[in-house]
Amino acid sequence: MIRVFIDGQAGTTGLKLQGMLADRGDVKIHILDEAIRKDAAARRAAIEGSDIVFVCLPDEGARETARLAEGTSARVIDASTAHRCLSGWAYGFPELSASHRAAVEGGARVSVPGCHASGFIALTYPLLRAGLLSAEDRLSCFSLTGYSGGGKSMIAAYENPDRDWAFRAPRIYGLSQTHKHLPEMQGVTGLRYAPIFTPVIADVYSGMAVTVPLFGEGIPGGIKAVRECLAAHYEGARLVRVNPLNEGLGADADILAMAAMKGRNDMVLAVSGNDKRITLTALYDNLGKGAAGAAVQCFNLMTGRDETTGLL
Repeated sequence: MIRVFIDGQAGTTGLKLQGMLADRGDVKIHILDEAIRKDAAARRAAIEGSDIVFVCLPDEGARETARLAEGTSARVIDASTAHRCLSGWAYGFPELSASHRAAVEGGARVSVPGCHASGFIALTYPLLRAGLLSAEDRLSCFSLTGYSGGGKSMIAAYENPDRDWAFRAPRIYGLSQTHKHLPEMQGVTGLRYAPIFTPVIADVYSGMAVTVPLFGEGIPGGIKAVRECLAAHYEGARLVRVNPLNEGLGADADILAMAAMKGRNDMVLAVSGNDKRITLTALYDNLGKGAAGAAVQCFNLMTGRDETTGLL
């Protein structure tokens, strides 16, 4: 029996994790009473009594949890932004490479990828390693996400029957180009320049479509080479798959539906376009492979379980 403590149990990701782990026979979840769930001493005691601690808190709270876990045997899985670019923390996307997988399996401290960053990195990391893209390339990224990624306050705003008109259509945000996922998107891939990043909140609870456009004329082998590279990289992966070339996931073959993977914990990568203009799109659930699903995958690997346990 694996003893688990979810620090941040009342948040969107924390609640999702509780639901995913509650019915598993190999997990015992420690729940703090509402009155003491923010108390440092109570949290430290819960950490000391746990094998795995999931952190579902804002960055400063996550840093505090990491400090509270020092000197204990508990292994930490952090879903915040706080530790994704720090040495000593494994990056929790095992499909990127054998070394990433090994780091998660043996890690005492694992950082779950950001929702937007997961799609961008899944699409570009293999192409950069294969030399189809260069670290000097200046890329851009357009990302549609469900509003649940914004937490309780944003969910309440979108689900308010008297909501403002602005919530009834997609909203572009991060206009200052300082989104908190940018350091991760640049650092994990090894790009010299952070991408131009345009995140968009849609009037849908969950789902995600992250698109990276490329000019194909400078890529040897064009669109076919791009798709073959991604397909080879993720061959055998059970939670990431590459769609047939130019095949849609929507009403027809020329449509990719942003919520096509809603409610799921895996990811589909689609390569579309032609040899002149290519679009790469990652489709997944922002609370699945973009958050809680990725955290459970890391948990499974860290505890010697099949990585898809409770996910498919």
